This record gives sequence, C-alpha cells and structure tokens, in this order.
Amino acid sequence: MQFNHKQPELEVRSKKIIEVDGLKFKDLNNDGKLNPYEDWRLSPKERAENLVSLMNIDEKVGMMLINTRQMGLSQEDKSKTSHDGVLDEGIVEKGESIFAITKVYGSTHTIEKLNLRHFILRDNWSPAQMAEWVNAMNEVCEGTRLGIPCLITSNSRNENTEFVFGMNDAAGIFSTWPGTLGLAAAAKGDIKNGGDASLISEFAKIARDEWDATGIRKGYMYMADTVTDPRWQRTYGTFGEDPEFIAEAIGRIIDEFQGESIGKHSIAMTTKHFPGGGARENGFDPHYKEGKWNLYPTSGSLEKYHLPPFRAAVKHGTSSIMPYYSIPSIKKSVVQEFEGEDIPFEEVGFTFNHYFINYILREKLGFKGYVNSDSGITSKMSWGVEELSEAERFAKAINAGTDIVADTNDVENLKTAIKNGWISEKRIDEANERLLTEMFALGLFDDRTYVSPENATSVVSNPANWDAAYEAHKKSVTVLKNQNQTLPLTAEKLDSKKVYVEVFHKEQERATSYTEDARKECKELGQFILTDNYEEADVAILFLNPKSGAYFSATPGLLELEICEDKTETALDGTTYKETTLSGMDHLKEVADSIHSRGGKVIMSVNIIMPWILGNVEPLADALIAGYDTFYKAQFEVMAGNFSPVGVLPLTLPASEAVIAVDENGDCVSRNDVPGYDKDKYMPEGLSYAYKDSNDNIYKLGHGLTY
Repeated sequence: MQFNHKQPELEVRSKKIIEVDGLKFKDLNNDGKLNPYEDWRLSPKERAENLVSLMNIDEKVGMMLINTRQMGLSQEDKSKTSHDGVLDEGIVEKGESIFAITKVYGSTHTIEKLNLRHFILRDNWSPAQMAEWVNAMNEVCEGTRLGIPCLITSNSRNENTEFVFGMNDAAGIFSTWPGTLGLAAAAKGDIKNGGDASLISEFAKIARDEWDATGIRKGYMYMADTVTDPRWQRTYGTFGEDPEFIAEAIGRIIDEFQGESIGKHSIAMTTKHFPGGGARENGFDPHYKEGKWNLYPTSGSLEKYHLPPFRAAVKHGTSSIMPYYSIPSIKKSVVQEFEGEDIPFEEVGFTFNHYFINYILREKLGFKGYVNSDSGITSKMSWGVEELSEAERFAKAINAGTDIVADTNDVENLKTAIKNGWISEKRIDEANERLLTEMFALGLFDDRTYVSPENATSVVSNPANWDAAYEAHKKSVTVLKNQNQTLPLTAEKLDSKKVYVEVFHKEQERATSYTEDARKECKELGQFILTDNYEEADVAILFLNPKSGAYFSATPGLLELEICEDKTETALDGTTYKETTLSGMDHLKEVADSIHSRGGKVIMSVNIIMPWILGNVEPLADALIAGYDTFYKAQFEVMAGNFSPVGVLPLTLPASEAVIAVDENGDCVSRNDVPGYDKDKYMPEGLSYAYKDSNDNIYKLGHGLTY
C-alpha cells in the first residue's frame, strides 16, 4: 500500500542513507537493504507490523514502558552528563527518591540497555534547550540495533499555574494562558454571548505549533473528567462540571493538536482519566489509598455525566487514553448501565479493568488507539490488586488492555510476567504495534526525528501567540458580584482616589512576592494611583489565592473548602487539628474594614482552582471576581473597564459546609457523582447546593455578570 509519495528530507547522525528506485531511505538497522519499516512509502501500520517482527523481547518490553527523564541541564553534577551536558547520565538508586521505584539509570543506558523509547519531560528549560535535548536523545536511539527513535511526552505547558509534580510540571516558557478552568470560563462566556468555543481551538492550535517546534510530540492532556465531587483537588486541571461543554472542548483540543489524523506535525493526545475521575469518595484522590474509590450512588450518573467527554475523545480520534487509578465501588454505588446493559463492577483500578477497557472503551465506544496507564500502577497506586506481585500486576494491566505502563523502567518484572506465560506473545506484539504505529505516523522514523533549536525559539517567541493568550486571560475574568456598580473603576469614579493592592496566599512568603508582582503590573497599567498604605486608600484590590490539601497525601479529615485560617477540624479518627487555606485572614478583614470606614470600596478576586465556599470573604467585598490562575494585569484591565467582562463560572460553588457534609457512614449529603448544577435534584428538603451572595446572585454553573 502506497502511503507517502513525496521524498522526505532525511537526516542521520550515525546510520547511513541508502537509495532505492532513485529515492532515499534511512538504513536504520545497518543491513544495506530497504526493510519495510524503513520505507516511508508504506502505511504506519504496515511499518509497525514489520518492525515488531524484527524486535527481540527486550526491545518489545522497553517499548511498553514510559519513564520520567531529566535533562542534563538539571543534573547538578556535570560529570554525570554527556553530549556536552545535554543528557543526564546520573544514576538514582532504588528508593532514593519517591520516583525511583526501581533503580534509575542514565539516559544512554536506559535507551541502549533497557530499550525504553517513551519518556516524560517535566523540566522547563528554553525551547532551544529542549529541542537540543530531544535531538541528543534521538541521536542515541539512532545508534541502537534497529534505530528506533524516542517519543517525548509532557503534561500541559501552556497554562499559568504554580508547580505541581505530575500535573503542572512546567509553565511560563510556552505562550501562557489561564488555567484549564479559565479556558472553560472564557469559552463558556463567549457561548453565553452568542459566540462559540473557538477560543479552545485557537489555544490548541497555538500550543500545537510550539510543542511541535521543540520536538515534544505527545501530550498527557487534557482532563476529560467531569467535576462532581467538589473536594477533588484536581478540579483545577479540568474544564469544569458541564459534560456537554467538556465533550466539545476535548473534541476541539484533539482536532487542533492532532489534526484530522496523526501526521508529521501532530501532537498525539492522551485523554485522561477514563472513565472519569470526578466521582470521588468525598474528594480524596487515588494518588493515596484513602482516595482509591469511585462512587456512583446515583442511577445513570456514569453514562450521563462522566462518559460523554470520553465518547467525544474517541469520536475525534484521540491517539491514546489514560485510565484512572481508582476502583469502582460496589458497596457505595447503585447498578450503572451503558447503552442499556448493566455494567459489572470488578473492584480493581480502571487500568486493570478488562470490562471498562475492552468492552466499553474499545468495543462499544470504538476506540482504536492505545491505552496508557497513569504513573505507578504496578508499585504505589495498584488499587484492587495490592495482593499481587509486581510482575502479576503488569500481567493484570496488560491483559486488561493497557498497552504502556507509565513512570517506570521496571523491565525485569514485565519480562518475568512474559517468561511465566502470564502475558501472551500475541498481546505483547499487539501493544507494540499500537505504540509504533503512532511513532511512524508522527514521522519520528523519517524527517521528524530531529528538530531545529533555532526554529523552536522563533515559534515560541511569536508575539501573536502571547497576545492571543493574554486575550484569553481577560476573557476568563468572571464578575460574581458588583454591588452598586462598584465596577468598573473608571477614571470618573476614581477621581484622584488612592488604590491599595495586596495578594493573600496560604504561604506568607508567596503572598509577599505575589503582592510585589501585582503592584508592578498595576503600575504598568498606569490607570490607578497606588498607595502601599491601606489606611489612606479609598479602594482596595485584594487577590485571594487559597490552597487546600496535597497531591500525594490525604488530609487528616475531609479536604477544606472554606477560606479560613487556623480553623479547628475533626479528623476521620476523631482527633482535632488546625487547617489553613489562606493566611492573613485577620489582616484581610482589617483592610476591608478600614476601607469601608472611609466609605471606600473593596474589590476582591478569588482564584478558583477548587469550588471554594466563600461565606468568610464574600460579605467583605463590594465587588467579587473569580480568576483561574489569571494574570493580575488582565484582571486589572477588566476592573478598570478597559475590557468588558466575558467569563462565567465553569462549575457551581457550594453554599456552605452543610451542603457537602459527610455523615458517620461516609455518605455525603450532596451526591459525589452528580455535577453541582444538578445536585439540587437529590438534596434534602430545605437545602440548596449553590452559594447565594448578599446581593442574591447564585454562584451556579454559567453565572457571570457584565457591565
């Protein structure tokens, strides 16, 4: 089958180029002949099948693992680098860090001896430096027996956020947009105003060009999870709680990052976390054992709220799908159906769940790509199969339909599972063919092995990309409350009045540093007369950045959603402890009271990375804004009236602790598996889920004022 007709521009660094029929091909296995896998005229599938037939078991095993790989620039001991400091060759002994589940070898050893070809990049150096690193990695790959290149994957890099390992590893180098919730707020605002969600498409198109230029060709993104449990800490990485909108956003993301089909300039997407991570047991996350359950107490919730975005992902051809760590709970769920059939719940994590992967995902939804596990499923997060050995866990996952296991280089246990006959050779070959088909389609074996560092710099520094991102920041700003038309702060309203700006955070050090940043950006705007003394100010602009919980460990009690300081909580074991989500609460009240005592106005902006309960802060504000890791300057522009507010809430904010209360049996008064906009259907009489402010605004999905 003829696939390509045009001669690609081939570059080799250690192998030779051969000529056949007047055309040039890479002789990747050094045999002087043209093998089908080297023939760019054939389809990716044909080439993958041929290559798998030539691979030995070690090469096949290495292909089925993906591990985090540090750049040489991040290695403090430069004697442990190669390729002029570009590649990290350091060794990390097993257990030396939480990520060294098995011994971690240097880059060259990992490629040549362990045969890994998939790597996660979490470092955040310049575009040119990343491109040079990708090239050096592929140079080592080219020198191996079959010359199989590597594929570099990353989590999202285009959103403004604080660093969280495994979720937001990198920000600020590529064009920097608001957080995912901010993209949703802006796009949903456009829809409300009679437009569409094309902002999501523009975001994806620009990000695709930047990734492609640096050689990062695979994205662990985006989250297609529908937020239904408000305490879930990963809410900020989602598009909110509206399954229909999430489905559209995911479709647009895939269409722009990948194109109509995977090609030489595509970024292959890994949509996550199938079948939806939002149905948490009271917010606890499956990165730790307390959060290993997904609950479905509501009839039809899985099909109605959680699966639609994954249906869209499959329809739009996502290259791979990542199942969640969590286990579907039989005890705390009612029978769920899919397309009229009851779903049998096997109480194992979704990566090990044969029915969900092979029947729902592949057979019913028609998924054709490969299944990529989440990190650490054979070691730390092996929920439901903890009693199995690590080799048996590999077998369970792969036989359930998982094709590649994430964040490990544990070739030994996977080989043990194969040697013991627990995984068939046919299944190993199937996984390899799926993985290699993507790599061939991306052009990694041909003219997209190496990239230009100069071009990477040029593409990422394009001012138009950054301007588009800034527009999205402005559009994301959501006005929740605007008492007596406090906003906009026009020149007439201010009339020589002084403005005080301060940022509040859970960590005091960050609050100080962010306050400096915010004041600097306010000065740059040049529209407000600033003072550093709130006691002489007529207007206070206060930014609140609350934080709650940790990514890899459970809080002693339920995750706190109130904005509070030193609040006494009761742990699950009955003991008490103190919780703070925002430092400086007394000071916050002092500033507000001081301003109000002079008849001034308080504008407050709350960073919505979770659905905070606002009862402790909203009454202090004359105007209340929601941001989503939105630039301060963009928020100042909206406050000043330079830009009319567009954003709307992408999720519902809870009224109080009473509407998310959990009883002694661990049952929540509002359904864990139902989005905020629909929770009132199941609430006890007299309880309404959404927050109502002092002006009777209801902070429900889609709420956003304008002026």
